[in-house]
Amino acid sequence: MSDWQWDETLFEGTAPYYERGRLPYAPGLVSLLAEVLAADGQGRLLDVGCGPGTVAVPLAPLFREVVGVDPDAGMIAEAASRATAAGLGARTRWVRMRAEELPGGLGRFDVAVFAQSFHWTERERVAKTVRGMLRPAGVLVHVADLKNDSRTVDGLPYPAVPYRDIEELVKRYLGPVRRAGRGLLPQGTAGGEAAILADAGFQGPQRYVVPGGQELRRTVDDVVAWTFSMSYSAPHLFGHRREAFETDLCRLLAQASPAGLFSECAPSTEVFVWPGQCPVSLERSLGYSPGDART
Repeated sequence: MSDWQWDETLFEGTAPYYERGRLPYAPGLVSLLAEVLAADGQGRLLDVGCGPGTVAVPLAPLFREVVGVDPDAGMIAEAASRATAAGLGARTRWVRMRAEELPGGLGRFDVAVFAQSFHWTERERVAKTVRGMLRPAGVLVHVADLKNDSRTVDGLPYPAVPYRDIEELVKRYLGPVRRAGRGLLPQGTAGGEAAILADAGFQGPQRYVVPGGQELRRTVDDVVAWTFSMSYSAPHLFGHRREAFETDLCRLLAQASPAGLFSECAPSTEVFVWPGQCPVSLERSLGYSPGDART
């Protein structure tokens, strides 16, 4: 990823497809974070790379104010609309801003969240900046799908989503190397977040797994939305061939499931909580010490 440079087209046009297309986080995520963070309706939360408010909106009732930042105008618009529809407009603020532009006059926070967004940033710089924006007992929370969870099990009523075939179809249209905005990511996105956060001065982390496993029933339109929600198959990347791609995608899905329905298991959600400094009161209240894992 070292040769790749971010540009504003990375998620261009994907925002309208997010809510329908992306798989949800495990349903116990909000209640887990409410307990772990001892959230009491006070405090401030910063969601960096907030997308369409997927995490920030459900967490908003736990805080006095939630601020979501994202560089994509479409994502910010979707997040604001979603917050308003949920009656949370007064608790939320949405700012079009790259993570590298922080602190951006946004003030101090009790919690900073990265939900599958940290890898798109200049991580060393952003980690240090965000730590400086946290109050003394503040924490950074990293949220992601548990990558080794199986999406299929025996006995589900409909076929599995043919992700591998979809990937091959995308490659037929966009080439064999993963697209990312105007650039390419031949090696995929970078890993090693733990070392970077530790170098920035964060402690821990504490790891939690919120179990998934419930059956998700997906329609053809859901899977099309999933495809167009991904950075590597964003709608604009297909140019004038987008309609042809969508036709071929729908044909592929119809062949995979004549009923037009697919079954898959919802992934578990992995959560890492990184204190900016050792949060003694939090450890005592929950009865664990740094390094404990809960599932």
